[in-house]
Amino acid sequence: MEKYFFLILINLLISAAIYFGIAALFILAGKRKKPNTDKHSLTFNELFFDYTNLPQLKTFAARDGKQLAYRHYTAQSDKVIILLHGSGWHSQYFLPLAEFLSSEGLAQVFTPDLRGHGHTPERRGDVDYIGQFEDDLADLIAIIREDNPNAMLIVGGHSSGGGLAIRFGGSRYGNQADAYMLLSPFLKYNAPTMRANSGGWAHAHFWRIAGLTMLNNVGIHWFDYLTALEFNMPEEARDGTETLSYSHRLNTAYAPRNYKKDLRAIKQPLLVVVGIADDAFIADQFEPVISQYTAVQVELLPDLTHMGVVVSPEVRPVVKEWLEGLGKSLPFAS
Repeated sequence: MEKYFFLILINLLISAAIYFGIAALFILAGKRKKPNTDKHSLTFNELFFDYTNLPQLKTFAARDGKQLAYRHYTAQSDKVIILLHGSGWHSQYFLPLAEFLSSEGLAQVFTPDLRGHGHTPERRGDVDYIGQFEDDLADLIAIIREDNPNAMLIVGGHSSGGGLAIRFGGSRYGNQADAYMLLSPFLKYNAPTMRANSGGWAHAHFWRIAGLTMLNNVGIHWFDYLTALEFNMPEEARDGTETLSYSHRLNTAYAPRNYKKDLRAIKQPLLVVVGIADDAFIADQFEPVISQYTAVQVELLPDLTHMGVVVSPEVRPVVKEWLEGLGKSLPFAS
């Protein structure tokens, strides 16, 4: 009997050594060489517009005591929308859409600069742990609810911010939102909605991510600070507030855990808007993919790019009609 257990122990040790050895090899393989693709990226020139009316940054205290930045667009409305920005930049580019929603009295709008992003982050491109974005968002919602206890609260997001909204919807906090609004949301690197490398925007270090994921699967997070993703932002779009690389833990925290399961958890009204000319994602794949897992209203807008779906005037009547159709009921009020 002792010999039998000894053999089992040896086999387990050998299996563990192989597992950790493979993970180490993947991690040590390090970063893939970034291709020279400067001329193949997203159309950032659409974000070059007048930011004179941009509200001043405010801060709120997260549960760890850190002060996180956000902007608030006020309105006399029974609705509140939180808009989560996409990867690489911060919430500034929501100005045209947020200003429209505010000025039309459709909703108050809050646009946070996610941890690790913005003008003066503590550690650019990094968070403390996987899941911290969800906690930060729940903390912001709690503060918003203090002044707006009966408002209909909508969580929205663009690109990776849309992916974070989906992740939030599938989390223990998901029912804190009364509805979800996603603008060209990220689902997964190999989802049917994806173009290769997000149209030349994102450069992932796949082997390193694979090795770190293997360690995460057995509860090891020692090396989650390592760079997992880099972005191809044109020089003319940079002003010192961009975030050009992500640690493994931030990159993981920014995306759905499992977009299929997370979408299944969303029972609230869900709007998805995508431009047919999206240069990162494949627009006509969103409805057949997402509708497999939850009820969704998908709107495809002609000629709009990945950035255009946020800043173009064409998106505003679609969002307005959807918001007005939500009415005043609070099916998932917290």
